[in-house]
Amino acid sequence: MSAAPQKPWRQRLGPVHTWVGIVLGGLLFAVFWMGTLSVFDREIDRWMMPATRLASPPGPTRLASPAGPPRLDAIAPLAQSLVPAGARQWRVDWATPRTPVLRLSWQTRDGQRELRYLDPATLAPMADPGTLGASGFFFPFHYGLMLSWNDLGKWLVGLAGMAMLVLLVSGVVIHRKLFADFFTFRPRKRLPRSSLDLHNVTGVLGLPFHFLITLSGLVIFWAVYFPQAHQGVYGSGAKAKAAVQAEGYGRFRPNAAPAAPGRPLASLDAMADQARARWGPGAEPYFVRVWKPGQADSYVELRRSYASEVSMNLDQLYFDAATGQFLHQFQAAPAMAVQRFFSGLHFIQFEHPLLRGLYFALGLSGCVLIATGLVFWLAARRKAAAPDARWRLVEALAVASTTGLIAATLGFLCANRLLPQHAQWGATDRPGLELLAFFVLWSLALAHGLGRAMQAWREQAWAIAALATSALLLNAATTDAYTRVTTPWAVWGVDAALLALAATAIYAARRLKARGLAT
Repeated sequence: MSAAPQKPWRQRLGPVHTWVGIVLGGLLFAVFWMGTLSVFDREIDRWMMPATRLASPPGPTRLASPAGPPRLDAIAPLAQSLVPAGARQWRVDWATPRTPVLRLSWQTRDGQRELRYLDPATLAPMADPGTLGASGFFFPFHYGLMLSWNDLGKWLVGLAGMAMLVLLVSGVVIHRKLFADFFTFRPRKRLPRSSLDLHNVTGVLGLPFHFLITLSGLVIFWAVYFPQAHQGVYGSGAKAKAAVQAEGYGRFRPNAAPAAPGRPLASLDAMADQARARWGPGAEPYFVRVWKPGQADSYVELRRSYASEVSMNLDQLYFDAATGQFLHQFQAAPAMAVQRFFSGLHFIQFEHPLLRGLYFALGLSGCVLIATGLVFWLAARRKAAAPDARWRLVEALAVASTTGLIAATLGFLCANRLLPQHAQWGATDRPGLELLAFFVLWSLALAHGLGRAMQAWREQAWAIAALATSALLLNAATTDAYTRVTTPWAVWGVDAALLALAATAIYAARRLKARGLAT
């Protein structure tokens, strides 16, 4: 008996593309949405932290305070007075155009991290902003889903990344007229057709970006996803992990006999000048860190800024804290330099506003790509057969993971403007209450999707419009953004994005009402 002929690759990959998208589409949207917002996380921080809306620092490197590079020797006594005794380390990050404040942070003996903002002009400590901001929530959610147990969040994000690569490759194979899809968009057609057109357009338009951003995200966490790569050389266990950290990312421990305890900290400004001389013209440190402060074997680390280059270099210099004597220089090996280049492509920490805007637009196109794929499948299935319980659950999850997630994000911003400065509920502080608002709204979006089925899409679109408008009005009502002359452009940019989002949501809601999800 002859074997049945196999289907062509195009037909065999069709179900793979469909079911990978349906099963992991919601997770993919969350990762892409938070990653897209993280492109401008520092700008959103300015919106959420009104006290930090200072003028951008000038200078050729633009990594300095208004009076030039930060006066480290003036900051050191302040740091020593604020940092508790026994802290493992403290560090000062330079002010930048995107973060125009000095950041003093330290790690306590039990591993807890604390952060204080300093005015770069006066070096005065600023009030606690009372929020994690976008850099403290959107960014870690993007790569770890706020799930730290056994790196579970990173593994789920890695699974989503692999799924995205499968979707991209299978999508290219199953579309016969890939080039023609780029020019085919019929917004007035029925929903299955128009959503598929938009799915194809965004997929073709952003294909190189989507592939590169996904691949680079997987490369960044190579040690998590492929531990065999270093275990074969270093073995396993805590010592092996420390060796990987030291040789890969740089971790210095002085071998020389420590100076006598109790000696004062040497000039940090002099160490910074030595670092500039060793790195060459144009190089500038972007943070200084004092390890084991107050101890006999204390030492100082300075890292070179990567604001003017793609690669997130690991160039580090170490000095004796008591004498200022140079101790060690670290530069990444070639293999690690490749990983840092991919990290730079993914995190876009270099100064290039136009390219940053392009990343943001292409990130949004990835969100549209994922959401329209879900909408097309749901609309096509609804037309083909009567919805059952399983189908309704899939639709509720799709609603919650797209429009629900966007609404929860806007609720997070509204909570930031509504909560009193020292809000507290039991053991939950103000940053925790903002997170609580986000997850409560997200849960309500899922419950709404389960209860309202296809109507939830339109109703949550209206909710997005209302929340985006509310966030914009709350910013005007609770801050001086619209009365002060020196309001940073970042704050205006966030408000403009909120206005654009509200307008888009209104258009989508009106279109869904006019045509309906089933047509």
